[in-house]
Amino acid sequence: MSTPGLVTVSVDGREIRVPKGTGMIETALAAGIEIPVFCYEPRLGPPVGACRMCLCEVEGMPKLQAACTMTAQDEMVLRTAQTSEKAAQGQDAVLEFILLNHPLDCPDCDKGGECPLQDLTFRWGPGKTRMVFPKRTFDKPIPISPTITLDRERCILCYRCTRFSEGVSEDGQLVAKNRGASSLIATFEDEPYRAHFSGNVTELCPVGALLPSTYRFKARPWEIDNVPTVCGLCPVGCNTWVTVREGKAQRVLSRNHSEVDDGWLCDKGRFAFGHLRADDRIREPLLRVRRRGFDRVPIEQALDEAERGLREAGGSVVVAFSGGESVEHATALARLVREGLGASGVALIPDDLDPVLDGFRAPLSAIRDSEVCLVVGDDPVVERAPVVDLWLKAARRQGAEVILAGPTGRVQVAPGGAGAFCASPPPEVAERLQAAASVAIVWSQDAPDGGRAVAALAASLPGEVALYVLPRTPNGRGVASAWYGAGEGRGPGLPEEGEIGALVISGDEAVYDARVLGLAARARFVLTTAMFMGEHTLQSHLVIPGASYLERDGTTVNLEGRRQRQRRVVTPPAGWDELEFFARLAERFGVAVSPWAELLPAEQAELEPRNKRKPVEADQSMPPPTPSGSGLELVRYRPLFSGPAVERIKELEFQRPAAEVELAWEDAEARDIAPGAIVSVQSNGTSRELRAQVNRRLLQGVVRIAEDHAVGLEAPLSIKPVAKRRG
Repeated sequence: MSTPGLVTVSVDGREIRVPKGTGMIETALAAGIEIPVFCYEPRLGPPVGACRMCLCEVEGMPKLQAACTMTAQDEMVLRTAQTSEKAAQGQDAVLEFILLNHPLDCPDCDKGGECPLQDLTFRWGPGKTRMVFPKRTFDKPIPISPTITLDRERCILCYRCTRFSEGVSEDGQLVAKNRGASSLIATFEDEPYRAHFSGNVTELCPVGALLPSTYRFKARPWEIDNVPTVCGLCPVGCNTWVTVREGKAQRVLSRNHSEVDDGWLCDKGRFAFGHLRADDRIREPLLRVRRRGFDRVPIEQALDEAERGLREAGGSVVVAFSGGESVEHATALARLVREGLGASGVALIPDDLDPVLDGFRAPLSAIRDSEVCLVVGDDPVVERAPVVDLWLKAARRQGAEVILAGPTGRVQVAPGGAGAFCASPPPEVAERLQAAASVAIVWSQDAPDGGRAVAALAASLPGEVALYVLPRTPNGRGVASAWYGAGEGRGPGLPEEGEIGALVISGDEAVYDARVLGLAARARFVLTTAMFMGEHTLQSHLVIPGASYLERDGTTVNLEGRRQRQRRVVTPPAGWDELEFFARLAERFGVAVSPWAELLPAEQAELEPRNKRKPVEADQSMPPPTPSGSGLELVRYRPLFSGPAVERIKELEFQRPAAEVELAWEDAEARDIAPGAIVSVQSNGTSRELRAQVNRRLLQGVVRIAEDHAVGLEAPLSIKPVAKRRG
């Protein structure tokens, strides 16, 4: 009895039943037979049959066919080069043609030993060449960006890179120029390849044509180790391989988690590992000495000083988390404060989410399969959680309707108005959401009280709903759970005035909270863990060397609520990390904390199903945000390419946000400001000169400035053109 939808296909004499329409590459693999490919990559969309390496003989067809462009049909009989002499001759001819001008520089090529062309030539090629004439040459290498080099001599025109640029990241910056034998890969208008995901083309390239400049001539496959870990630079938690040679990280590659990242990686996660070797790393504990700044001290003396400072705090302790700690590190610090010091403690926790939001957990891949995607919030998704932006683009390509609601969205919402919008969405949006069989809601968490309103909207929809909150920090959810697990609830509120016994600043990015430096000025004792010196360390009494996410073992919780394991790739400069320090410190207060991260149980790593949602009462009284005054409203956003890790990477300088102010067309026209003009942005006595970027989609009365260039500015703002200077 036949199964509906299944067809019988014969591959090299092996019969297999697969769903009708399955690609023949996958069908052959299901039968245990490999068909070699170069251009084929299912994540790039429909196959194009460019390389012809997969030529096969199909019964009933007079010519060889590209298997990647064919789908399984009933009674199809296909023979690969393993059983068909005709197909073998075709593959030999294709390989000979590909190698016609390809340089035989494998010992010098950084792709050597990891090159699909090299591997397939050995496995499937004829073994010798008839070509003895000189090969074609080009200028090499061409730096198409500070992070990527192009060697056109090696290119086999598989078009993987251009298809990624056009059909996945949709930046359109890599193109194929000319026709026929003159075809070559280039950037659009020969401009630098500046995009959030440009580095993915170096992994997609099946030869050594596109390579990361940061890895050139650094290592060979037989002298490296690839360590599996999870990126700790944004809340997505992309799975990665980190290449290590002689105890140093040399490269980061994607590890392809189909539910989280689909094998893609942003340039921050790919190239920012260089901050590990920054010259200004804090490598030893530093103790403040009057009139002499800091002295380096051994760890035992640092523990003594930390114990003294915390004991003298008298139970008045505030912890400022950065949101980048591992769960184990945050747990050790939380238990030290809440159990060891006998104090309830106060914590500044970034991205502390309403528990009701957990009822709508779903893998990020569910965005791609949704019928409607609602994106609500102030910040661009790509700046908060870049891979989520790729999932949204994939959903749009599959026919989903993507509704952007924010200051620059199709539905314009005032800054901080996500909660009010979700509590009472416009009728056309509400009707579309109610009618959809599946909905994905992406919220950038810009309204402090908006979580319940967003959850209430999700609970009111009849279809399948997945809700994704985009935190500002990589592990804010894990840090919050660690703090709650060490005591009863969040604890008391932040003391508004008066002296504080002790302040613990955990991580360089804790100072993104504007309250931290003010608290440091009020504290009798300030203990800071940091990788680099800054304003926070200058106000500290004791500074402990911080460790990067690549220098520790631990657990992280991504924006889905998925627990994942980070593994130590290299040793921290001090030889130990913050977890070990706080575990030893907690021991002095009678609290037993393991200095080592335990193995992550398999059941914890599983993502809870999204159908465990409960009804949520909407806060209908949530008022819309109130304008700041007669001036322009300021929206600050933290760009992806910012922070201590990026600031120390020379190759990523070109990705840093420009000194620009983005304003609406109507506001620019009313102030006689031309696009690209230099303007003066003024606020409460502070003035900055920035370049004007006019956005026709931006809500009138709102301006957007990256945090790097908005220091000292507060709403309301005034903007006016800068008079041209003579001479």
